[in-house]
Amino acid sequence: MNRFCANCGNEIAAGSNFCSKCGASVEGNNHQELNFKIPERNIALCLIYTIITCGIYGVYWFICITDEVNAVSKEDGTSGGMSFLFTILTCGIYGFYWAYRIGQKLGVAGKLYNKAINDNAILYLILHIFGLGLINYCLMQQDLNRFSK
Repeated sequence: MNRFCANCGNEIAAGSNFCSKCGASVEGNNHQELNFKIPERNIALCLIYTIITCGIYGVYWFICITDEVNAVSKEDGTSGGMSFLFTILTCGIYGFYWAYRIGQKLGVAGKLYNKAINDNAILYLILHIFGLGLINYCLMQQDLNRFSK
């Protein structure tokens, strides 16, 4: 099993007692535990709610995904509400950046907590370019649900 630094999320070489990136001691602490609760959301219900409410639930879902990804990645970032506002103000252009950054942050969080989550930033960006934002939400929520267990 791969070990990751609890301080920065960098992969630790086998037999090493210190992180090669930040120098933190990794002896006996090869992963972090969540000290907060991420709610598990049923992806199918979220899609149905989004369709039934003509996208209003999708706005709420967008904000929740953003805030929860910021929390699990331990990276300061734009809040969900501000991300939504920036997306509106830039006529959707900020959404491309948002999709890419969420993918990166989920990859960092996966390393931080030893979860099987990859950096899917490019996939999220491509899906967003082709107007498949709801699929992005589903994939992001699937990764977030791994932190609720």
